[in-house]
Amino acid sequence: MNIINNCKAYFRLSVYNMKIIFGGKFIWFLLTAFALFAYFMFDSAYRGELPGDEHVYRFLFFPSLLLIFYPSVFGIQNDADNRILEILFGIPNYKYKVWLARLILIYVEIFFILVLYAWVAKYLIYPVNQFEIAYQLMFPVLFMGNLAFFFSTVTRNGNATAILIIICGVVAVVLSTGLTKNSMWDVTLNPLSMPENIHAVIWSDTVLRNRIFLAVGSVVWMMLGLLNLQKREKFIG
Repeated sequence: MNIINNCKAYFRLSVYNMKIIFGGKFIWFLLTAFALFAYFMFDSAYRGELPGDEHVYRFLFFPSLLLIFYPSVFGIQNDADNRILEILFGIPNYKYKVWLARLILIYVEIFFILVLYAWVAKYLIYPVNQFEIAYQLMFPVLFMGNLAFFFSTVTRNGNATAILIIICGVVAVVLSTGLTKNSMWDVTLNPLSMPENIHAVIWSDTVLRNRIFLAVGSVVWMMLGLLNLQKREKFIG
């Protein structure tokens, strides 16, 4: 009975946090992400292309970043606006558990949304591997999402965080078309699209190093953000 009661309590807590995380304006980001994905997908079909896994990954790259944008950028500000931060900081160490749990919920939710979007492409256009595409997309989503979370703990303002993360996104795109194109440092690297002028073994090694770089970076940004939450005086004046 205790296990059942604990599971019910965790489920209710998860639902409550999901309402906080994905409430408000998230629905507009969800709809915009799907509209953008649909545009890329049907534009490709209109031009007579036959999309594969690498194309669907590219179609979903920017929509996936839109999905993480709102909860990671405005999460801290939403807590402050709703007077939730005062409650969290009143309970020793509870704030870390709450935000760690929220980040996990955010990424699980986005993973299944991406699986659903890729399934739409599989159903309408081409039999792609939707789970592989969603899995690979989670690396840049985790990296940019945790970077946005870190910035939000520094600025404590959603608009300022949005400006910083947009600047970082523009820099990443510029670098991806320059010196770091198809390198381990390329945040926009498409692991499902191997260039014609590169050996398969070298490409596999590059993709592995790139995913390690993104995974390590994601952990670093998340830890820095959680450490910033220790500075109570910065958040509650």
